Amino acid sequence: MLAVSTALTLALALLRAIRSSGGNASARLAAGPLSTAHGLADVLASPTYAMILALALGAAATAGEFRHGTATLTYLAVPARTRVLAAKCCAALPAGALFGIAASAANTATGLAFAASHGYHLAVPAATIIRYAAGDAAGCALLAAVGVAIGTLIRSQVAAVITVFAWAFLIEGALGALSGPIIPYLPFQAATSLAGTTLPGGATPLSFAAAAAVTAGAAFLLAAAAARITLPRDIT
Repeated sequence: MLAVSTALTLALALLRAIRSSGGNASARLAAGPLSTAHGLADVLASPTYAMILALALGAAATAGEFRHGTATLTYLAVPARTRVLAAKCCAALPAGALFGIAASAANTATGLAFAASHGYHLAVPAATIIRYAAGDAAGCALLAAVGVAIGTLIRSQVAAVITVFAWAFLIEGALGALSGPIIPYLPFQAATSLAGTTLPGGATPLSFAAAAAVTAGAAFLLAAAAARITLPRDIT
């Protein structure tokens, strides 16, 4: 999944870089040339695939235990099931962060390489690039923890992964269309805004700390729901 995430992120970054540095004038106008902050940021801040796959990783990791029957041995070894859930959320954080780090490396290398090859000056400050990288890692880490909670709540691996993709690509989009002001407060959109991604409809993103708190809050609430609703149920 990490390899797929990195490959998809790199492909998207390449497409955006090519669109911003070549092709017809209308394409360059839509994205902004790489010589501008907007055009370069469009390449640097494209973590969507990494974040959705980090979310799916967390869901598959926990729901997969119920699918393959290993949850029985896990909960026999540690009868305090909420401790297991908390430990899995904590373990998901560094695993998810790897997705963000890899995505950031792919985006940054692509954007800077294309800008340098055309002789453009660095339009985005180094501090902003570092912030995007930190946002990639933080967003993917927190979403992986959200995925752990979803997988525990739903238990079915297939249903959990489908729910993850449906929420990120369909449900949040529909909610945003119904009420634009809530877009920055939706967990997946908040996570992507950590990495500098422009929100749909031109919505104003939350601050870095607030967006991280929204995503972490979603993980906590879903984990609490799982601990209350599905975690106490029989495993078999």
